[in-house]
Amino acid sequence: MANSGLTNDAFYKELQDKFPDKISNKEEQFGLLTADIDSKSLLPIIKWMKESTSINYLTLIGGVHYPEVEGKEYAVVYHLHSLTENFRIRLKAYLSKDDLTIESITSIFSGANWLERETFDFYGIKFKGHPNLKRILNEDSMDYHPMRREYQLEDATREDKDDTFFGR
Repeated sequence: MANSGLTNDAFYKELQDKFPDKISNKEEQFGLLTADIDSKSLLPIIKWMKESTSINYLTLIGGVHYPEVEGKEYAVVYHLHSLTENFRIRLKAYLSKDDLTIESITSIFSGANWLERETFDFYGIKFKGHPNLKRILNEDSMDYHPMRREYQLEDATREDKDDTFFGR
């Protein structure tokens, strides 16, 4: 598909044809193609994109915590880009809170190294095969992952605050 004027529909169809039953839930918010992928198929999907399409740039890896969605409490989000076609795609791979492990893509995109470390640091998602998976921004002695929605935003025992000023 290199230099073919990629479109969201054409790319999504090719992705589904190549990986049947591994791709689902197509969205196109603000023109950005988003697809949910099977987390166990991440490595072959990313490898295929890099080797067989014009997608050649990893823009972002991030985590999301959905504590209310049973069996899909965490998502790892990948933003990929074709610089020659000016085409972008977002992939979401969901993980259960019982197994927060997903394959590392550092063997495909070396720039994934720090992005995966940051996602591990903030969400506790483990990237299998990562060359140096350790905290990157937070203190090594922290025994929690601060971006998880497991903690209260405020101290409920505070008495010096009047919530009427905050619309509560």
